[in-house]
Amino acid sequence: MAEVSFVDRSLPAPPAKASGSALLTLGGLAAAFGVAACCALPLLLISLGLSTAWLGEVASVAAPNRAPLLAFAALALAGGAILLWRQQRHAANCGPNGVCAPLAVRVLTLVGLIVGVLLLIAGYLYA
Repeated sequence: MAEVSFVDRSLPAPPAKASGSALLTLGGLAAAFGVAACCALPLLLISLGLSTAWLGEVASVAAPNRAPLLAFAALALAGGAILLWRQQRHAANCGPNGVCAPLAVRVLTLVGLIVGVLLLIAGYLYA
């Protein structure tokens, strides 16, 4: 006699929480800010006519730890991007009554990722 299974294996994986990608992006953004604080940010802010005196303290703390900050920022931003990609993929399949990460959170996470990557590149190139 054939056995009947009630387990549906075609269900998609549970969605990635919005807080995971947002926290990784925020951590990567903070680390990229620390890397860019010594050289790239002062140049950018001075060209915009803004004061950079407050960046001296951030740069003095971040400069000795530049390599670990670069690595952490790259890993955190990559992790945030992967989780955001999973959220976007799940949101495409999520119906009107489904549980998905809100669009505003996904957009802010994407903007944070873009700014973080730009800061990371600037901090790497101008140091």
